[in-house]
Amino acid sequence: MRMVDLIEKKAAGEALSRQELQFFIDGFCAGEIPDYQVTALLMAIFLKDMTPQETAELTDIMAHSGGMIDLSAIDGVKVDKHSTGGIGDKTTLVVAPLVAACGGKVAKMSGRALGACGGTIDKLESIPGFQVALGEDDFVRSVNELGLSVISQTADVAPADKKIYALRDVTATIASTPLIASSVMSKKLASGADRFVLEVTVGSGAFVRDVEGAKALAETMAEIGRRNGKPTVALITNMDRPLGRKIGNLLEVQEAAAVLRGEGPKDVEEVCLLLAAEMLYMGEKGSREECKEKAEQALRSGAAYEKFLAFLTNQGGKTDVLEYPEKYYPAPRCVTVAAERDGYLNTVNAEEIGKASMMMGAGRATKEDAIDVTAGVELCAAVGEAVKQGQPLFKAYAQDEKKLNAGLAILKENIVVSPEKPEEQPHIYGRVGGLD
Repeated sequence: MRMVDLIEKKAAGEALSRQELQFFIDGFCAGEIPDYQVTALLMAIFLKDMTPQETAELTDIMAHSGGMIDLSAIDGVKVDKHSTGGIGDKTTLVVAPLVAACGGKVAKMSGRALGACGGTIDKLESIPGFQVALGEDDFVRSVNELGLSVISQTADVAPADKKIYALRDVTATIASTPLIASSVMSKKLASGADRFVLEVTVGSGAFVRDVEGAKALAETMAEIGRRNGKPTVALITNMDRPLGRKIGNLLEVQEAAAVLRGEGPKDVEEVCLLLAAEMLYMGEKGSREECKEKAEQALRSGAAYEKFLAFLTNQGGKTDVLEYPEKYYPAPRCVTVAAERDGYLNTVNAEEIGKASMMMGAGRATKEDAIDVTAGVELCAAVGEAVKQGQPLFKAYAQDEKKLNAGLAILKENIVVSPEKPEEQPHIYGRVGGLD
């Protein structure tokens, strides 16, 4: 078998067999197939697509390219949740304690950020003392006793994906549904959960910009899960505007805590309750309606917030940072921008707001960049809310004045006052997949 034959076959629009896909992944991981041939195959896939069977088999092979996490020592049905990312997307911080407070088991491995979308692990690391690396025994014990643990992905989880993604990132082959789906789902399959709930975001603050594209991606990932014996459901959620009012690592942790206390933005609460209900349903805790009621009760009773605090404490986090960040971090520089006229708060491009936050230190342009956990943006009103001239519109935070000013220039162009109220948008566009 030769790599050039696989390239020619896919370039002709033909499906690759499992044996051919195995040859490709094994050879690339072993360093026996050069980058230029892999790039050629990725471009052929990008242009000619893959069949559902091809995509499922590629995903399974990538998942088995490294260690497979064994979660059998955790009692009950293990349901993992993954988001394709977005600006202000702090859903895991809210959904995981909600589910655990209702008796579900959340054993989650998450990643760090690269670019405008923040990573869950970066957000958790903004909490002083929080340990993102736990040994397997402590990880399992935490889930069995508390119902919840979130740790960073280990280096040997789906290493083929890391190698392939590094090439996709520099060869204009990112925007391929089978390659995106296999990247996400290979890590999920390797992480050991029984079932998956996916949040596929769509809009200017997400990777996928149109609802039909998001639906196609959601259907592909749900089908991969089904073909690999892992029931999968996906909610398609709106990311055309930032989720909530706060963007940035510690800022988003604080907003997640506010949501769990029943004091947070309603868009975050709505999306998180639906995701939590799906996780509980997939974990066989009742019908969707019953699971939604359980999640709402856990939120209203304070049980979910108590679970959140217990989770942070269990992994070494100092929970008083939620109210007293000045105990641990220098106060960031803050600039408040006021409305220049009466109207309605609106956002032009969510991705640009995320980029501005990244420029101020809340994200990474390269893997080597340091994170400023205090940096970010806070909207002083919800999108569509009426504002008066002189009223605070948004606040920008950063430790570095030069970075702060660079981000401000972009923020002023993308957080604006509209003369007319912006059209309301749904938070959820639909659901794909399930237990069937």
